[in-house]
Amino acid sequence: MQASEIRIAPSILSADFGAMREAVRALQDGGADWIHFDVMDGHFVPNLTFGAPMVAALRSHCDLPFDVHLMIEQPERLIPDFAAAGANSITVHVEACPHLHRVVQQIREVGCRVGVALNPHTPLDSVRYILPELDLLLVMTVNPGFGGQAFLDLMLPKVAEAAALIQRVAPHVLLQVDGGISPDNARQLVELGAQVLVAGSSVFHAPTPQEGIRALRLAITSHKA
Repeated sequence: MQASEIRIAPSILSADFGAMREAVRALQDGGADWIHFDVMDGHFVPNLTFGAPMVAALRSHCDLPFDVHLMIEQPERLIPDFAAAGANSITVHVEACPHLHRVVQQIREVGCRVGVALNPHTPLDSVRYILPELDLLLVMTVNPGFGGQAFLDLMLPKVAEAAALIQRVAPHVLLQVDGGISPDNARQLVELGAQVLVAGSSVFHAPTPQEGIRALRLAITSHKA
């Protein structure tokens, strides 16, 4: 995949919650490809963030695809709400779905792209037989629950293995990576096969979100010395 085809999906978890409308507008104006929503319930992960009303409130202020990542127990309860709120893609965790195929079908039926996420310790084999039914595979490179965590280097082989599995089994699936993404590791992840990079702190802790996005793109396209 060409560098120009890599999608940058900033996570608004790292934005100022008092200025979310301004945040999504800044991301759109700054060249983001998707907006990533990290939805946490305080049970599946130890933090609590926002729900479908936040997605609905921001939908009219941004034309970019809304990529909703449900880090919640029993996600099937809320999938219709997030679809109605304006989500374009919905990702659920394999660890939270004992009947994963049923949940995948539910997401498809509400008209959204389908994603499945894997925690760092979860083996790729857990999605091998569902992969052809997906649009997106999300490999977590931190333990989910909080923004601003350091990238886990031991996940690099898993990213490469996920890319290889996708190419063998379901080459239409996009490989997304989330957790500790910065200009320091963006190029390496793309070289390993990542196609969608979720970045929160490195975008919102830059002088402006536009500069954070630009730094990621520059890192992806720069040549090694």
